[in-house]
Amino acid sequence: MSHSPSGSKTHPIGFGSATKGGLIFLVVVLIASLSNFALVDGDEYGLYSLLPTAVVLGMAILTRRTIESLLAGTLVGLLMVDPTSVVTQGSDILLGVLGNDTVTWIILVCGLFGSLIALLVKTGGVLSFGDTVTRRIHTKHQSLLTTWFLGLIIFVDDYLNALTISASMKKITDRFGISREKLAYIVDSTAAPVCILVPFSTWAVFFAGLLEENDVTGNGMGLYIEAIPYMFYAWVAAAIVPLVALGWMPDIGPMKAAEARAAGGQMMPEGVDDTTLEVDESKPRPHLLNFLLPIATLIFFTWYFEIDILRGVIVALAVMLVLIGAQRLLSFHETFDTALEGFKAMIMPLGTLVAGFTLKEVNDVLGLTDFVIATVQPLMTSGMLPAVVFVTMAFLAFATGSFWGLFAVAMPIVLPLAASVDASMPLVVGALISASAFGSHACFYGDSTVLSAQGSGCTPMAHALTQLPYVLIAATIATGVFLMVGHL
Repeated sequence: MSHSPSGSKTHPIGFGSATKGGLIFLVVVLIASLSNFALVDGDEYGLYSLLPTAVVLGMAILTRRTIESLLAGTLVGLLMVDPTSVVTQGSDILLGVLGNDTVTWIILVCGLFGSLIALLVKTGGVLSFGDTVTRRIHTKHQSLLTTWFLGLIIFVDDYLNALTISASMKKITDRFGISREKLAYIVDSTAAPVCILVPFSTWAVFFAGLLEENDVTGNGMGLYIEAIPYMFYAWVAAAIVPLVALGWMPDIGPMKAAEARAAGGQMMPEGVDDTTLEVDESKPRPHLLNFLLPIATLIFFTWYFEIDILRGVIVALAVMLVLIGAQRLLSFHETFDTALEGFKAMIMPLGTLVAGFTLKEVNDVLGLTDFVIATVQPLMTSGMLPAVVFVTMAFLAFATGSFWGLFAVAMPIVLPLAASVDASMPLVVGALISASAFGSHACFYGDSTVLSAQGSGCTPMAHALTQLPYVLIAATIATGVFLMVGHL
C-alpha cells in the first residue's frame, strides 16, 4: 500500500449529493426499523438481508464517501436486528472486529508499510529509483507497461504488490501525464488477480489450506494448481491491463474524464493533496541500493517467513534504519518523526477496512451469505454450476468486502454440491477463487482497492469508479467462459 499524507482531503461533496444521500438514508432507516417488526420470532431476514448492502452502495455512489456509507449500512443492519440495542450491539461487534487477529495483522502491516515508504521517500530512495527507471522509459505506454510488468514480478502478496509498485511508479507516471486513477487501476489489476495465479502466494497458501480443511480428494495444493487454468476472471483481468496500457482498449467513462484532467496537468483527483512527493530535489540522490535493498529484503523475508508480510516489513524497516544511520541520511528525530507520519497516513484506509469488517459481521448476523446461496441453489446443475458459483460468490464478495472469510463459509456448501452433480472440481474451485479475486478487485472498500488508491494518491471511490467498467468487462467475459466450459 502506499503512503498518502495524513492530511489528505476527501473528495468534496456538493450540497445536492449530500442531501440526497441523507434523505435516502433516513428512508432506509425507517424501512429497516419496520422490517424488524415484520419478522416473527425465529424467521430469517431473507430478502431484507440485502438492505444494508444496498444502502452502502447507494450512499457511496451519491456521496462518494466510503467510511460514512459503510457505517450507514452497518447502522441499518443493527436496526434490523434489534432497534432497541443498537449501541450495545454496535460496540460488541466493533470490539470483536478490533480484537480479530486478522484485523490486528492488517493494521500492523499497513501502518509499518506506511512507515517504510515514508522513509524511502524522505531519504530520496524512491526518487533514485524513479530517475533510474525514467532513463529507460521514454513513452507513456512504456511507463504503464512497466507498472504492469512489476505487478507480474511481485506476486507474493497483494498488499506487497499494491504498496510497493504504487509508491515506486507514481513519480514516473506523473511525468507522462497519467492520472493517478489509471495508475491505481494498473496496480490493483496485478494484485489479487495475479497473486491467485501463482501457487506460492499468500492467496494460494490460504485457499489450499481451506481445500484441505474441506476434505477434498487428494492434496489441497494439488487441487489448487489444477484449478489455476480455470481461474478465468484473473486471466482476463490481467490480460486487459496491457491493452489499456497500450491504448488498444480506449479509456471508458470516468477513466476518460480522469485522463483528460491529467492531460491538463492535474494528475490527482479534486481535493487530494499527495504530499508524499514533497522532498528536496536539490539534494544529491542516495545510491539506488538504498531503495532496492529494503524492497529486496521485504520480498525475500516475506517469502522466508512462510509468506508473512508482517515479518517481512519488520525486517525491511530494520534494514532501512541501518542504511539511514550508516549514511547519516536523516537525524534521529527526523527518522522516527517520518516513520510516525507514515504510520499515521494509514489511518483513513485502515478506518475504511475496519468499517468494512464491521459491515461484514452485521451481514453475517442477517444471514446474507446463506440467503443468497439458498436462493440460487436450484440453478446449480452440472453445466451451470461454475458460472452460477462465480456470479453468486462474486456478488457476495463485492457486497460483504470479505474475500477469504466468506469462502470458509461457502466451500463446505459448494464443494459437496459440485460432487453431487458430478461437476468438474478444478473448474468449480477456479470459479470460487475467481470470485474472490473479483471481490478484492472491484469492492470499493476492499483492502486491495483501498491500498492501491492510497498508494497511488487518489481516493478509493475515484479508483473504484474509474476501474469499474474494466472490471465488469472482465467479469462478463469470465462468466461467458465459465458457461461455455461448464457445458463442454
